[in-house]
Formats: sequence, structure tokens, C-alpha cells
Amino acid sequence: MEFELKDRERLDDLEISGLHIIQSPDKFCFGMDAVLLSGFAYAKKGYRVIDLGTGTGILPLLLWAKTEGEHFTGLEIQEESADMARRSVVGNNITNIEIVDGDIKSVDKLFKRQSFDVVTSNPPYMINEHGVANPQAPKQIARHEILCTLEDVVKAAAYLLKSNGKFFMVHRPFRLPEVFENLGKYRLEPKRMRLVYPQIDKEPNMVLVEAVKYGRPRLNVEKPLIVYDKDMKYTEEMMRDYRY
Repeated sequence: MEFELKDRERLDDLEISGLHIIQSPDKFCFGMDAVLLSGFAYAKKGYRVIDLGTGTGILPLLLWAKTEGEHFTGLEIQEESADMARRSVVGNNITNIEIVDGDIKSVDKLFKRQSFDVVTSNPPYMINEHGVANPQAPKQIARHEILCTLEDVVKAAAYLLKSNGKFFMVHRPFRLPEVFENLGKYRLEPKRMRLVYPQIDKEPNMVLVEAVKYGRPRLNVEKPLIVYDKDMKYTEEMMRDYRY
């Protein structure tokens, strides 16, 4: 494997299937939420998968390693992040991951309607530009709804998904009412939900959601996922099912 690294970039070992990823501390490096989403989502054999707002391509890489999906696409609006993602794909010698430069709000100009079986997204969590020092900074764009909103992401997923296709998303629990409202608006029926707790005695700080396009109403609330035990070590379930 040969990876082309630019100034202030680093190569991180993903510790799965021999994969590595190019990242830059000056930009936005992936976090636990992306890893948890890659463990919650699934793609069967032959499925086509797209990740909206893929950043440096962490979800396509992890899903490539963890699932039987046939082809993976990452859509990213920030050119530098997309470039890093593309170089990671090339460096890992993967032929069925494609990184596309583009805006989530313009998916209808980039892809055909109903062309994917699975859509994933780890979207910006924070509303508008609250607390944003520099609205153009890559980290702020990744964390705040500057370039796209929750509704933009859900609308794009509905456009891209085939009938009965699956949408997997990680978000913050305090925005669950908006999540469900937008899913319903675009006929994506919530089917699975799992709250993530940093420790058993703490409030949940993430939620994993699966929705099905035109699915029948029935929501399965899975048992909580606890990340750390009392000694701040990963729980057995985290080590077994979620940690890459």
C-alpha cells in the first residue's frame, strides 16, 4: 500500500482488514459516533450504499470491511476532506468505493432517484451557527448546520433510497423530535432506535436510528448501549460488537 500524504496530514491504522485512513488534525477527524454507526448499520450482499457527508471517508471504509455491500459511495462537499478520502481509497487498493464531490442539497443533480439500497449519515448535530467562531472552518462545518440541515439530509436520503431501502443515522437525543418529524415527512418509517450512554449512570449523548422507506409503522427500541464501565474502559459489548 502506498498513501500520498500532504502537509500536516497523518495516516491512521483502522485496525480492521488492514485498512488505513488519511486525516488532518487541522480538519475534522472522525469520532466514536462514526464507529458506532458503522456497527449499527448493515448492507446485504449486492447492496449499493451511500454515505452523506462522508468527511474523510471513514464510514465507506468501515462498512466496506464490516458488510457484504457491493458498492460504496461517499458524498462530501468539502474538497479537502473529499481529496483525503479519495487518497485513502486508492492507498487501500479498494476498487468499489467512490468518493464524490458535491452538495447534499443537490443529490438530484448527482445521482438517479432510488439508486441506493442503503443511505448512512453522521450529520452536523448543532443547529445553525450557535457558538461558531469561523463558519468556514472545516470542523465547524462538520459540527454545525452551516451547509446543510437535518431536513436536507433526510430529504436527500428519501430521494436516493429504493422502496424499502434503509436509512441509518447517528444524532443527538435532544433532537429526536425533529428526527422523527422529518423522517415522517419524507416517508421514512423509523424501525430501530438505540440510545448510547457514555456510562450507565450518565444521560445518553447519542442515538442510532434506522428507518425504512415506505416501511410499516413499528419501532423497536433496542437495549441501551453503554460505552464505558465504571473504570472508564470499554464495556464488553463495545469491544465485541462496535469497536473496530
